[in-house]
Amino acid sequence: MDLVKGLIAIGAGLCMGIGAIGPGVGEGNAVGKALEGMARQPEMADTIRTNMILGCAITETTGIYSLVIALLLIFAF
Repeated sequence: MDLVKGLIAIGAGLCMGIGAIGPGVGEGNAVGKALEGMARQPEMADTIRTNMILGCAITETTGIYSLVIALLLIFAF
């Protein structure tokens, strides 16, 4: 039983570690491009910011799904 608990802990850690890479890269790219767009066209800053925040919220769902799976692994078994 201890082996199963250890493997579950490793699986949960990998789930969060790998699952956090995508949102981190995606949000960094989105924010960087949004800042470039705001610097080039300051009059469009409000529209760009709104779209950036919406895109970051959608991108973050992947990390939240990884967290849910990791919590299910830890507490369901």
